[in-house]
Amino acid sequence: MSLRALLGLRGRPERAAIERVKALARAALGEAPEVSLAVNEIACDDLACPGVETVILVMEPGRRTRAAKVQKALEDVTAEDVAAALAGPPLAS
Repeated sequence: MSLRALLGLRGRPERAAIERVKALARAALGEAPEVSLAVNEIACDDLACPGVETVILVMEPGRRTRAAKVQKALEDVTAEDVAAALAGPPLAS
């Protein structure tokens, strides 16, 4: 768990962490320049929620937006996490 999550901080994630995860997603997708990405960290305090997770939205021209989720805080996401999330079945968007 990230230090931010341990401290209960819910502010905006660092821009550098967002850009790092976007770069990992671009690498996993093959660097397609026409693909737009959005990366967000979502924190849910409801007991039914998984807690903190990172959501990667993949937007390709002519295709539905696809969401990939990593059950970790943004700063804890690894290249392996991103590759596995993007390789899995698409989530509803």
